[in-house]
Amino acid sequence: MAGAWQPLTGASHQVALEILLDGPLSRAELSKRVRLSPGSLTRLTKPMLESGLLVEVTAGQSDPRVGRPSQPLDIVPTAHHFVGIKLTGDTAVGVLTTLRAEVIATEERKLPDHAPESVASTITTLAESLAQGASIDGISGIGISLGGQVVERATVRWGMFLDWEEVPLGDLLRARTDVPAVVANDITALTEATHWFGAGRGVSRFCLLTIGAGIGYGLVVHDKLVDSGDASLGLIGHHPLIAGGPRCDRGHEGCASALLTTDAVVTQVGEVLGRAVGYEEALDLAAQGDDGAKRVIDRAGFALGKLVAAAANLTLPERIVIGGEGVRLVEVAHDALLDGLHVDRHPAATDPELVLLDPDFSEWARGAAVIAIQTFVLGS
Repeated sequence: MAGAWQPLTGASHQVALEILLDGPLSRAELSKRVRLSPGSLTRLTKPMLESGLLVEVTAGQSDPRVGRPSQPLDIVPTAHHFVGIKLTGDTAVGVLTTLRAEVIATEERKLPDHAPESVASTITTLAESLAQGASIDGISGIGISLGGQVVERATVRWGMFLDWEEVPLGDLLRARTDVPAVVANDITALTEATHWFGAGRGVSRFCLLTIGAGIGYGLVVHDKLVDSGDASLGLIGHHPLIAGGPRCDRGHEGCASALLTTDAVVTQVGEVLGRAVGYEEALDLAAQGDDGAKRVIDRAGFALGKLVAAAANLTLPERIVIGGEGVRLVEVAHDALLDGLHVDRHPAATDPELVLLDPDFSEWARGAAVIAIQTFVLGS
């Protein structure tokens, strides 16, 4: 396998990380980023080139200081592959990625049940199938993400959609595969994917809001994920938004979970119409002007605008990224969202930049792969 990655320290680590995230980069740009002289950078990168960790790529523009074409440095993304798996209540969605989290294969499997042993077996079988289908030599890591609280990147203290408590998923996987595996909360994983390889790249301060089966929130400040033991508890799901609104299962009136989850939306539209509807149908009806559906969807959009305003007011992000399987709400209820945003913002405040993620579950699986990539690259 070309370019075996060994976690580095100091300036070598910074150089490798800069190239991984933003490469190819010229030596002049690298020198500026890591604050090293050209001579020191050459000495530092020589062993990295000899080991195959770094490569020189097609010559770029001429460097007038030396009178010859520059040779930017890059890594070989296909030198390592990773599997990311997002667990829902009934499905394991998997992706195979490169070292830069580029998705090269996807696969999905139903979970036979919620028994931890059978879920662990499904994970390992899915990882093997993805590797075999792509005809690669092997994988360097597996990342698993799920809704709930995860401790020490291995134990699911609480998994809401799998009805798990204190499940040692990391141990179960180690008993089934020799590939390093890491477990993470799904919002944490998606935030890190957005941070390293997505819409948050190059943004020092941004937040991620997700709407779907649950409501999620991730925050990056000074180019670093804000994390704590409570971050994976879904706390923002009970942020109050509309007084007198419907109640969630905990009795909170007009909170984010009661207004914005896909279940809340389809339940409320179904009650208005007097029949069961799916989420996409509810949005379609609202977009087509159905009065009952539009009232529910506009109220949800207004609530989402107030949630965006709260995030913008409290954390002053440069960008707000919105994802999850319910993200189409932003487009269908866009005017109502802006109304909700503006009612809780100062008139002189600029609207935050909003970026929407693809609602496909493969985005979440890619996030799980990024957690494995980070563990592999950073050695932690």
